[in-house]
Amino acid sequence: MTDAIAIDVWSDIACPWCYIGKRNLEKAIASRGEGVPDVRVTFHSFELAPETPVDFDGGEAEYLAAHKGVDAASAQQMLDRVSGVAADAGLEYRFDLLRHTNTVKAHQLLHMAKERGRQHEMSERLMAAYFTEGRHLGRDDELVALAAEVGLDAEEVRHALEHEVYLEAVRADQAQASAYGITGVPFFVIDGAYGVSGAQPPEAFGQILDRIASERTAEVVVDPA
Repeated sequence: MTDAIAIDVWSDIACPWCYIGKRNLEKAIASRGEGVPDVRVTFHSFELAPETPVDFDGGEAEYLAAHKGVDAASAQQMLDRVSGVAADAGLEYRFDLLRHTNTVKAHQLLHMAKERGRQHEMSERLMAAYFTEGRHLGRDDELVALAAEVGLDAEEVRHALEHEVYLEAVRADQAQASAYGITGVPFFVIDGAYGVSGAQPPEAFGQILDRIASERTAEVVVDPA
């Protein structure tokens, strides 16, 4: 049996391009060609703005204007552009509802979900809640409620968040990103050999998966006996 292709994804649940990249990768995996091995995706922590307060006073356009050093109109144009790209990926972003916040606890929750075999479900639920539902993902109560939706024990989640049980795991991911030279997300390390930056279209991911499959086939040595 051919080993699964490992895809390690560094992302932030507050990164709009990360959700788009995630969806495009999923489309590529779902439509992979015949003979392409299974794919195993693991999400890793990256905080785009660790200095962000839990309760940010203002909307997403205001945050973006301050963070990027642009005027309000330019910030809104950026949001409109990413909303259009998200729509092409099948996502409906609601920046008018979005509650900008610190994401370190959400990352801790993702590590707990990974340990429980629910990381994919948790990642999808968090990003949908953040970008389409206006949920406040900096607050324990919201994170606990969302975790329960994907089958995690609410009391265990609350205890883990209150005691920062998975904070060390988050820091380890961030240290690995630094070692790799990752400065922006999403960033995909595919099969330990290909580094892909940004929210690439499904076709780009598909080409890499097909290439890996071809390379593995070429490596097979047939015994002439």
